[in-house]
Parts: sequence; C-alpha cells; structure tokens
Amino acid sequence: MNQQQTSSDQWPGKRIGLPAEGPRSIGRLGRRLAALAIDWGLAVVVSIAFFNYDAFATLGVFVAAQIVMLLTANGSIGHLMAGLRVVPVAGGYLGLWRPIVRTLLMAIVIPAVIWDPDQRGMHDRLAGTLLVRR
Repeated sequence: MNQQQTSSDQWPGKRIGLPAEGPRSIGRLGRRLAALAIDWGLAVVVSIAFFNYDAFATLGVFVAAQIVMLLTANGSIGHLMAGLRVVPVAGGYLGLWRPIVRTLLMAIVIPAVIWDPDQRGMHDRLAGTLLVRR
C-alpha cells in the first residue's frame, strides 16, 4: 500500500536537505520582496543623487551593489536587513562568478520570476546558490 505524503510533510528546500523553518531554511516570498524593495530603493536614491534619476543608472547601481555586497557579505543590504543570505548549494565559499551570474540573471528579470518547487528562482539554480534565512 502506497502512502502519499501530505503537504505538511513537504516544504520548500526539503528535496535539497534544508529545514522547514529557522536558520538555513529557504527565504520565503515576503522576505525576498522586502529585500528587493530595500535594494531597489537604495539604488533609486543613489541614482537621484548622482545621475538625475536615470533608469539605466539605477539598474547599474543596483547590479554593482548586489555584486559587491554578495562578494563581501553573502547578501545585499536588503537581504541582510530581511534576515537572508546567499549561499552556494554545495556549501563553502560563494566565489567570484556566482554573485556575478546570479545578479546579471536577476537584472534581466525573467529568470528571477521562474521558480522551482523549492522556491528557487532560475537565477539561483543557474548560479548554484540558495537564498536562505540567517
């Protein structure tokens, strides 16, 4: 007799060995959106202050800030304020290429809005990263 797992037995990240909640669990949509709003808002402020609010300058500031912060702190300012961090799936050092690939894919938006059952965007899957709670 086959037993089917109930939805309470499944959670985002279970297939890759992450806990259902708490530290190192998958960062949920609310935290992700809050982090994105903080990061984009900061990019807009810098763009207004230095580039007379140019759309491409705003995107450039956003991309640069993401890459620098991921390389130095494993998370953007928004991520850190929302209690999130970016880690490699395999563990260890995030490296140089993962933050660059992840950020560039996020900047073109489409990969970031396509999610798998573990609530990982395609930008995270292609870069081999996870956005998890701290």
